This record gives sequence, C-alpha cells and structure tokens, in this order.
Amino acid sequence: MRSHDYKEDNKVKEAIELHKDQFIEELKQYLSIPSISSLSKHKEDVKKAADWTADALQEAGLENVEIIPTEGHPIVYADWLHAEGKPTILVYGHYDVQPEDPLDLWETPPFEPVIRDGKIFARGATDDKGQLFIHIKAVDLLMKEMGELPVNVKFVIEGEEEIASPNLGPFIQENEEKLACDAVVISDTSFSKKGQPAICTSLRGALAMEMTVTTANSDLHSGTYGGGVPNSIHALVQLVDSLHEENGRIAVDGFYEGVPEPTEALRKEVAEVPFNEERTRQELELDELFGEAGFTFQERVGIRPTLEINGITGGFQGEGLKTIVPKEASAKISCRLVGKQDPQAIFEAIQRHVADHRPVGAKVDLHQYIKADPVAIDSKNPYIQKAADAFESVYDVRPLFPKEGGSIPIVEVFGRVLNAPVVLMGFGLPTENLHAPNEHFHLENFTKGMETVCKYLQEL
Repeated sequence: MRSHDYKEDNKVKEAIELHKDQFIEELKQYLSIPSISSLSKHKEDVKKAADWTADALQEAGLENVEIIPTEGHPIVYADWLHAEGKPTILVYGHYDVQPEDPLDLWETPPFEPVIRDGKIFARGATDDKGQLFIHIKAVDLLMKEMGELPVNVKFVIEGEEEIASPNLGPFIQENEEKLACDAVVISDTSFSKKGQPAICTSLRGALAMEMTVTTANSDLHSGTYGGGVPNSIHALVQLVDSLHEENGRIAVDGFYEGVPEPTEALRKEVAEVPFNEERTRQELELDELFGEAGFTFQERVGIRPTLEINGITGGFQGEGLKTIVPKEASAKISCRLVGKQDPQAIFEAIQRHVADHRPVGAKVDLHQYIKADPVAIDSKNPYIQKAADAFESVYDVRPLFPKEGGSIPIVEVFGRVLNAPVVLMGFGLPTENLHAPNEHFHLENFTKGMETVCKYLQEL
C-alpha cells in the first residue's frame, strides 16, 4: 500500500471515531420516524423520512438532490460526478420500514431508539435505515476529510421496498441514462455470522398468489347436505396436496423448466458457508428436516426452487363448533425461483395443473400478487472482489459468497436495465430480528461499515 493511502485510511478511521457519537444520534433521529409504507395512516411519516434522507444527502455534500414523487411514496436521488475518468457507483437503499406488530413483544417502543449491549434497537435499525446510513456517512466523511470523492457516486433511495417496490422498477426503466453506472451497491443483507462478512451472489426469484375454491352459493347445514354436496375445504386440501410429490419434489408439470443442474463449483461455494443441519433441527424443535431429495439444506434454501403454502383458511373460524359444509376456502402460495425460471410461465403452469386436478364440483380462481426474476451474480466480478478486499482490510477475514433463499426483486431490475453488476455488501447480522419485534443493529458494524465503504470507494 502506498504511504499516502495508509494516511488516508487512518484519517478516515480517526474521523469515524471522533464523530461516531454524533452519527449515532443522527441515526436515532432517522429511526424515530415511523415510515411504514404499507399503512396509509403513515403516509406523512413516509414523506417525512424522504425529506430527512434528502437533507442528510445534502449535508453529506451530494449534489442534484431531488425528492421525486411517484404514484406511491417518493424516490430520493442525489449524485456527485466530479471524478473524471473514474468509475460511477450507484448506491441503492430504502427508507421505509415494516409495521411494528406485535407491539406487545417489543421491550422498548419501536420508534424510540435505545442502545443496549452495543446494539441500537428500533424498527428499521438493520432493515434498512442503519445500513443505508452507513453509505451516506461514508460519503460525508470522505467529502469532509478529503474534500472530494475518489469515484463518482449516485444515490437512489426508495420508500416502497417493504411493499415490493411497485414504482421503482418503472422509474429505473424510464431513467436509464440518469442512473447509468459501473456497479450498483446495496447494503440490505447480512453477514453469515458475527465477524464473518458475506457478499450475497444469488437471490431467488419470487411468485406469490392466492388460490380460492368455491362450491355452493352459501354455507350449508352439514346434517342436511353433508355427504351430498362438494366441500370447498376438502377440494382445496386435495388441490394443494397435489402440488408436491411425497419426496418433496414439486409435481407441477413444467415447474423445473429453466432450473440449472448445480455444478460442483457452485455446490462447493454453497458448502463453504458454515452451517450445522443438526443444530438447526434442534433449534427449530423438529423431528426431521425435509425437502427435495438429493440436496443439502443449504442447497434447498439457496439454489433450488420451492413452492410453499403460506396460509390456508375456510369455513367456520370462531369459538366452539358450527356444523357446516363451507362454500369457500383459500390458500396463499409462494414460490422461490432460480436460474432461468420465468415467474409468468410458472404461474401459467400452476393454472394448468389446477385445471387438470380440479375436484368435482369446485370452482377455482388463482390471483397473482408478486412476481420477480431470479438473480445470479458472478463472485469473480472485479467490483465484487474489490468489495471483498475492503471487507478483508477492515474485518481481517475474507467474505464468503452465500446464495440467499430470499428475494429482493429490484436487484434483477437494476442489473438488467443498467447492465451493471450488483454488489450486495450487507452489514447486518442474521440474528438482528429484521421484520420482527426488537429489531436491532450492532453498532460495531455501523462504524466498521463506514470504514469498509470508504475503503471500497478508495480501492475502486
């Protein structure tokens, strides 16, 4: 390393240490805004969070700061483009958060941030305000300490990630030139465990739907009609059971079209991420783990497709008993997709399967909610390897490259439309209760995260 680089690293590190209490207080302000995008009563709070984000970007020295209205919640944009001939990095994050429910399980109010045991507790602490704020403060530090940035930077920050980003996709499509970049950087994922950084290189696609089965035109007395008319719950159970074979394989014809056969190299990369199947079984208090035959647990949840029944309802749900033949029942279904699986083609395959297996007397409707394409990123990409170098420089351990079972639909849109690699350099931990009561963020990763991002931009 050149001597002036070493001095710059020390300068940034000293600045983080000097200002970290101030940064934490600013983060507390951010987290105190109940920017719940899914609840209309919080619409003004979401707008307040957008304003706060824009002000923070302005304060950090970013230019062309805009709050861009959409049909839903605003998108915040900013840039700094004075590093001639250097790469351009687009940072994405979201300022909206999940609802706080169930409120009674929170040890402290979700929008009154508190620090306990080196962690900051609040809704949005790790998902995603804490992780997003790392990037804003890293730019702030570099601008104040160096007077400029080592690369060109753009920010695009939305307020609808928790409701599947309905307006960001069209915004990216319509603003391809404005958002053009060499790499997209997102911090909305986690380490493999404390002290072990991870750069996610695969996200499964998603397809969600609701299956509704109807029979008669009203609920019927089970003494008068039972045994003589179709039962909607029986029909629904028969249908959902037909979706899988006994060995866990999905029985829908055409479902596996586009699913790649895992290479030995891929299976090795998956296996390198530390995991204990037996401990997981015990922690979940299960007699056995279960899934598609021929694959490990990590492969099943990371690189193989799934079809899950998320909820099922029908008939009488109140206290006591009501002896009826129910007229309607429904199931919520979600699929995780991999490789070149097409969500729309999968939905149509499920429609055909349902038509072929429809029980006598049942009418079936499938309503689609969400669809997103899978994402696979080459871990050898130079922008990902530079991120790995930055992590290793700060944490003294090289990141792993896990395959996440979840979906971040907008990642695929960024990669495809902007034709740029997406670098998922998250700073959360799997234990930080995202989407759950007592969500928190480790302050060690907040400060080390700033150092890592500064290092990354300097390395680029």
